[in-house]
Amino acid sequence: MKATVLARQTILSLGLAAFAAGVFAQTPKFEPQVGQPGKDVVWVPTSQVVVDTMLNLAKVTPQDVVYDLGSGDGRTVITAAKRGARAKGIEYNPDMVELSKANAAKAGVTERATFVKADLFETDFSEATVVTMFLLPSINLKLRPKILDMKPGTRIASNSFTMGEWQDDETATMDAKDGCTYWCVAHFWIVPAKVSGNWRVGAGELVLKQEFQMLSGSLTAEGKTVAIAGRMRGDQITFTAGGAEYTGKVSGSVMDGMRKAGNASAAFNATRQ
Repeated sequence: MKATVLARQTILSLGLAAFAAGVFAQTPKFEPQVGQPGKDVVWVPTSQVVVDTMLNLAKVTPQDVVYDLGSGDGRTVITAAKRGARAKGIEYNPDMVELSKANAAKAGVTERATFVKADLFETDFSEATVVTMFLLPSINLKLRPKILDMKPGTRIASNSFTMGEWQDDETATMDAKDGCTYWCVAHFWIVPAKVSGNWRVGAGELVLKQEFQMLSGSLTAEGKTVAIAGRMRGDQITFTAGGAEYTGKVSGSVMDGMRKAGNASAAFNATRQ
């Protein structure tokens, strides 16, 4: 009797094991498909040469914290991690997140490459020194205010799509000879410091008007007012006024730098009023 019960239990166990094996065998391994729908965009992988170019434009180093918004299969995050950076992917599709983790493990970069299932519009990526993306223009524009509020000097790289009126600081175009056959343009921006307003320069006044990184306005000194034109590159400011060139660094409400006119150079300092 005991032998019969034991035999039945054995047969039942083997049957359950076989059933489970059959179920798992029928569960297909997730394979991403080009054009598969996502929350905000369909998935199209970024060519590796474009990934490399974006990270090159941003000059990614081991000191950087890289966030990839809409990280897909994880290739941008993994490439940044291979360069020694701490990189994080934000991806809404949980299957893509798990695929990315597996890809990072195969690449041996799990200590520096992490992935989270999250909505990029609800994610705090303010710690990033570099942000990468391959989104739609409308999504870029929706993210633009948040990006412009990041620390001056933060580097932004986008595959193919721009930021509307915010002109990029650099553009790189690839083609078939580079190994790219689709979506082959990389755009690059540096978040500018916000300098619009009135500044005191010695006994004079500097009035700055800012359109993203581009500057206009006027400089008044010794009873004379001249127009200025210049630009920001992160916290670095450059402008010309009355034949002189000004270069400096902006830190909050203080601006320090050099004024060069002809062969003569002198330090200058400005404070926000």
